[in-house]
Amino acid sequence: MFPRASYLACLLVGFLTALFFGAFVCSGNDCGFLSQDLVSGGSTVAAASSPPLREMNHFRAVFVTVPNIEVAKKIASGLVSNKLAACVNIIPQVISVYEWEGKINEDSELILMIKSQESLFTELEKFVKDNHPYDVPEVIAVPIQQGSQTYLDWISQVTKKN
Repeated sequence: MFPRASYLACLLVGFLTALFFGAFVCSGNDCGFLSQDLVSGGSTVAAASSPPLREMNHFRAVFVTVPNIEVAKKIASGLVSNKLAACVNIIPQVISVYEWEGKINEDSELILMIKSQESLFTELEKFVKDNHPYDVPEVIAVPIQQGSQTYLDWISQVTKKN
């Protein structure tokens, strides 16, 4: 099989990352979302309204594209039952456009949004590769920079201990 990395999947991952995680930074003891001034080259950081990044930076959202619902459910249930993920969302109806072996391809796919911990990424990635039909599966992790403390505590409780 061919890998399904695509421009559209990359855009979706970028959009989901911005939507769910925003642009969040810490400087000294101050943490918060980047203000427009900082994004455009200034130096203002908005006040934080949640726990500092240093308390959350070990959580990850991992994105994996898959060819069909059967593969999606197999990987999702395997990750959760092996305590490599607390939750896996299966996002349907993604069209991936990508180049492979010099040809432009277009395929219908699904995206898995996996919530886990940074310390489990290597084992999680290995599980995905061992159970995925693509030669080069997409496995992209982004830090969860802000979230409900009770939800993050739950991720810690139901995944393997560090």
